[in-house]
Amino acid sequence: MGLIIQQRALQAAGRLRQVLPIVRKRDRSLCDQIHRAMNSVVLNIAEADGNDAGTARARFASACGSAKEVRAGLQVMAHTSSSLSSR
Repeated sequence: MGLIIQQRALQAAGRLRQVLPIVRKRDRSLCDQIHRAMNSVVLNIAEADGNDAGTARARFASACGSAKEVRAGLQVMAHTSSSLSSR
């Protein structure tokens, strides 16, 4: 495997997969979206490796957007969980 960032993304995806069953119990749709976004991070980084600079930059930008989507999905889940527990 080429890029260090791709290795890190795969590690993050592995850790995220441990949390997804908890998310799935509360919100199946959100779980699926987070899962797809994390896959997109890894796949876009892989696609960027070996491409010309312009294409690579676009793939890295897509990976960044997907990473932000993962973060937001986890934030939604955390907010929803804290809202439910405070009732």
